[in-house]
Amino acid sequence: MSKDNLLEVLIARLQSDKKPTDKKQKIAEAAVQLFAEKGYANTSTSEIAKRAGVAEGTIFRHYGTKENLLLSILLPFLKESLPGMAESVFREISGKGMDSFDDFFRALLKNRYQFFKENREIFQVFIKELLYNEDFRNEIVPHFTENIFQRIRQTIVHFQERGEIRDLPAQSLARTIFTFVFSFFVSRFVLMPENAFLDDETELENFVQIVLHGIKKGN
Repeated sequence: MSKDNLLEVLIARLQSDKKPTDKKQKIAEAAVQLFAEKGYANTSTSEIAKRAGVAEGTIFRHYGTKENLLLSILLPFLKESLPGMAESVFREISGKGMDSFDDFFRALLKNRYQFFKENREIFQVFIKELLYNEDFRNEIVPHFTENIFQRIRQTIVHFQERGEIRDLPAQSLARTIFTFVFSFFVSRFVLMPENAFLDDETELENFVQIVLHGIKKGN
């Protein structure tokens, strides 16, 4: 099981919590299994119902849409798991050595690139809901702020104290870095997923250089 693949992690979690007589549990497990096997876009509610052993109307009655079904499974998992996931990511990055902010930023970008690549379809649904679903946004954003944004801010403060980063408000710098990185992943995996990109390593290194050193000659 890949630790970066959310669907595989969810399958393991659902199977460990299995309640054989719970229809919603059966629907959730069937949905996640099919999403992992066929992809979210290629899975129909009728297929989910068949594997779960329920009528398709049961899915609509409980969830309304396939998208709501995915979010009903994903949101509680993310809210519960984000603290541990964030700690694991930053511990893994730190374990590779952070001799400079460049090293930290490059390691963070590579780490999360692989994560979003493995969870592309989920990320696409997530972005749509983040933009258009205020209730979803209000539920999930505080968890990202607490567990990810603040860790980036703390890292910036660390490298400011070492004299590597300009003496600007760490909160503003963290917000800018977070915005750049998030926008890069949205562009790569949501807005232009099929566009011709260079190989992953080159794309990532180009992005690192642009963010940290700008586009003007002499920077």
